[in-house]
Amino acid sequence: MKKTLLISALSLSLFAAASACYVQGAGAEDLPSPRSLVVDGSLPREQADAEVLAARRFYAFWNTGDERYLDAAIAPTFTDRTLPKGRPQGPTGPAFASKSFRAAVPDLSCEVEQLIVVSDHVVAHLRFRGHFTGTFGDRKGAGQAVDFIATDILRVQNGRITDNWHIEDNLTLFQQLGVVAQ
Repeated sequence: MKKTLLISALSLSLFAAASACYVQGAGAEDLPSPRSLVVDGSLPREQADAEVLAARRFYAFWNTGDERYLDAAIAPTFTDRTLPKGRPQGPTGPAFASKSFRAAVPDLSCEVEQLIVVSDHVVAHLRFRGHFTGTFGDRKGAGQAVDFIATDILRVQNGRITDNWHIEDNLTLFQQLGVVAQ
């Protein structure tokens, strides 16, 4: 069973990396590839491919801030199931969050450590990195490194993300930004 899942994940990863899936001029090679990919072997290939592609587009958005990836990844009915205070609900929420975060960390990058695809859900383990050279509230960065993890659970239907549950290591982030003491 493990061997079947590994082979399925490897072939899916190779397919996703080599496929000609484009987002308005950006090829699949521009999308972040997960370091580890685990796919439920009972899923139809087309469904698994669509879920992986939606996740890769979503994390290309978080990696670059380029909203064309966000538009290609999420459904018009997108709902943030763990909506932070002050963030708009719906498709505008991630764009708002990205712009706010990039005001503090302009060189923000998002690495996809692992994707786990089961049923119509994708679980992602992420690592965000960059340097605090902008502003966060009333704090001005001095170039200090930012490096923290996050986990998402995405629900994907018809190739688009409809729901997101997420948790970030905000304590580590806020310590790095100097908002809370270490």
